[in-house]
Amino acid sequence: MDHTPLDTLRARVAPLSAIRPLGRVKRLDDGRLDLAGLSRAARLGEEVALRGPGGARAEVVSIDADRVTAMPYGAMDGHGIGAAVELCGPPAIAPADTWLGRIVDPFGAPLDGRPLGRGAARPIHADPPEAGRRAGFGDRLATGYTALDTLLPIVDGQRMGVFAGSGVGKSRLLGDLANRMEADVVVTALVGERGREVSGFARDVLGADGMRRTVVVAATSDRAANVRRRCVPAALAVAEHFRDRGAKVLFLCDSLTRHAESCRDVAAATGQRLDGGMPPGLTANLAALVERTGPGSDGKPAITSVFTVLVAGSDMEGPVADTVRGLIDGHVVLSRGIAEGGRYPAIDVLASVSRSLPDCATPEQNALLGQVRAAMETYRRNELMVTSGLYEKGRDPALDAAIRLRPALEAALSDRSGGVDDSFDRLRAAMT
Repeated sequence: MDHTPLDTLRARVAPLSAIRPLGRVKRLDDGRLDLAGLSRAARLGEEVALRGPGGARAEVVSIDADRVTAMPYGAMDGHGIGAAVELCGPPAIAPADTWLGRIVDPFGAPLDGRPLGRGAARPIHADPPEAGRRAGFGDRLATGYTALDTLLPIVDGQRMGVFAGSGVGKSRLLGDLANRMEADVVVTALVGERGREVSGFARDVLGADGMRRTVVVAATSDRAANVRRRCVPAALAVAEHFRDRGAKVLFLCDSLTRHAESCRDVAAATGQRLDGGMPPGLTANLAALVERTGPGSDGKPAITSVFTVLVAGSDMEGPVADTVRGLIDGHVVLSRGIAEGGRYPAIDVLASVSRSLPDCATPEQNALLGQVRAAMETYRRNELMVTSGLYEKGRDPALDAAIRLRPALEAALSDRSGGVDDSFDRLRAAMT
């Protein structure tokens, strides 16, 4: 049901209070505020706002009996000792249906130079649907890529990871999924990107047609660590707004690695101990984000999600990659070697898996996928011997077949046209 302007206004006014606790600045620098007078009222993670030029805001990161420490979201120029500080409550964002086609920051401010309407405020940190009431996976979602529509399917409500190094086509793949996958609304979180990459993603990768159904939430690399850390939760709140309105949402995040790095930077700035270069509680933090997507409950639609993870030198055992792989419902590995060989998307099929299989495929389709994987594995296991000229044809019938099928399979896995049925037909033809 559509909200009237009066309903929207009431929703915005409802959480407001006529009384807000006030404190004073005791000490400040570019990275920290020490505040007096708020110890009993403040809670960890809440926000404060300084009264004065610019109205700077900060996040509460520690509380002592006589002092609250807050981390500013930006520069503190123009503020001094004794400045009044207002406690604002938990961090929130106010998405509206009119945000479609727009680029916003993690506070809901427009980044495209145009005015932006606001809806009802909702906290950026929210509980996932109750585990015992969640639905199962839904139908297979066509992506337009043979590899993803057959060997590595994505279904409604699935949480998929894309693991890749730099320069192997990760952003292009995300943009194609945003344009091609079935969804009413696409919400994209861009964490730690350069400014030109944000506008370039919207203009060149998504294009005008893709942006019509997309909201981009971006925190660029120059923003403070706690602003970058806020990006993914804020984008999830936007996705949940549209889900609660009955929309089928596709959530894209680029990347969980940069989110983890922002958590590390905040922890280091506040004096927390780092374990293996990452802060304590990172696993719980990532799990809380991932769990907010997936199948819905109580009749609400699912939020299908794709999270990217940066892997240096294809190191799938790094702390973030290893953690995320255990939280999601499948992972797609992009290979630099495959990309350099000219195949796009550069998916390493044998290193990738979709946990929606075998349930989302027919017995005949699963048999075909098993045959394809077996042929690809046979070739990979013997590739060095074959390419060095040490293999003599006829010694191994299975390897002979794998060598013969390889060009057709490579061509099929590079194909981008058609739907799921066409993709299976193409794969079936490649195996003959």
